[in-house]
Amino acid sequence: MLGAIIGDIVGSPYEFTSDKTKDFRFLAPYCTPTDDSIMTIAVGCACVEADCDDEDEFKKILTQKMRELGRQYPDAGYGSGFYNWLMEDDEGPYGSFGNGSAMRVSPVAWVADTLEDAERLAKWSAEVTHNHPEGVRGAQAVAAAIFLARSGSDKDEIREYIEENYYSLDFTVDGIRDGYSFNVTCRGSVPEAIVCFLDSTDFEDAVRNAVSLGGDADTQACIAGSIAEAYYGIPESLQEEIFDYLDDVLQDYYWSYADELY
Repeated sequence: MLGAIIGDIVGSPYEFTSDKTKDFRFLAPYCTPTDDSIMTIAVGCACVEADCDDEDEFKKILTQKMRELGRQYPDAGYGSGFYNWLMEDDEGPYGSFGNGSAMRVSPVAWVADTLEDAERLAKWSAEVTHNHPEGVRGAQAVAAAIFLARSGSDKDEIREYIEENYYSLDFTVDGIRDGYSFNVTCRGSVPEAIVCFLDSTDFEDAVRNAVSLGGDADTQACIAGSIAEAYYGIPESLQEEIFDYLDDVLQDYYWSYADELY
């Protein structure tokens, strides 16, 4: 979960300005949490407060937490459809297949006891907004990769499971970087973010891979970071440094659930 937040913050300055290099300042003073971090934290809160075996309760509390926290940061970079959902109490899911469902999903993979639980909770977490089949698929693929990584699967096993159940991953970061362009759909950004993890050598390298694609940098780094955390862990110094970028409100929400999920 913290890996998702780190990826988001590192990628935040490069969403529209990447020069397709891995040689950039990893945590600059102008980095900031965006909607990716805020919604990841909201999902984490829901995973602790809700009954994760009760679909209706889980979705109700998740919706409450997303709106409660998100409305405190109205300029965090939400898409227009999500912003309308966030601000209107009676808005339901709006059929999105964007990658917002995948960038916020990581906490469900830490609360889940089985792979099937992770995929079920990922589906529920997506459906409150992103109820298009591709929106659900993106969230489930990321949650599955995180769960497998934290459960001891190696990269070949993770790749095989994702390819058998979700996406083809028959490419490399170096092979697609030059031709890759900005894409906020699950189908057009989630497989690439997963490969950024698979092609990495450590946590930081996974995040750098994602930013170097020159696409939706904060979200793809958020996704790659969330999987890389489960596989590699996060250097202690980086864990400490990232909290300098979170204000007191976000830190309070984060610590309200983090100790219970890790």
